[in-house]
Order: sequence, then C-alpha cells, then structure tokens
Amino acid sequence: MAPDVSMVKCACADCVCVVAVGKAVKREGRLYCGDACADHHKDGAGCAHAGCSCHG
Repeated sequence: MAPDVSMVKCACADCVCVVAVGKAVKREGRLYCGDACADHHKDGAGCAHAGCSCHG
C-alpha cells in the first residue's frame, strides 16, 4: 500500500506552515501555503499565518 500524504510543509524555506495538498498554491512544481510564499515575497509581505514570521 502506498503512503497517503495529505499535508506538506510550505516550499518557502523560511516558512513554518503546513498546508493540505488540495488547498496548497502550486507554482513551479512546488506547494506553498499562500500567494506571498509562492510569489517569493516580492512585495516583502509574509504569509500572515499565526506563528509564522516568514518574509522570503
């Protein structure tokens, strides 16, 4: 039986968020918790999730 992975860590190196695979933002073949991380924090904004202080 193959493992069932339903949650993954955001692909942003500085982010500590875990996101459901089905709700992740998919860019460049990677999974992110939101648009800020997926866009590599172009505007300097963090992901805004509680407990996470990533800004790219």
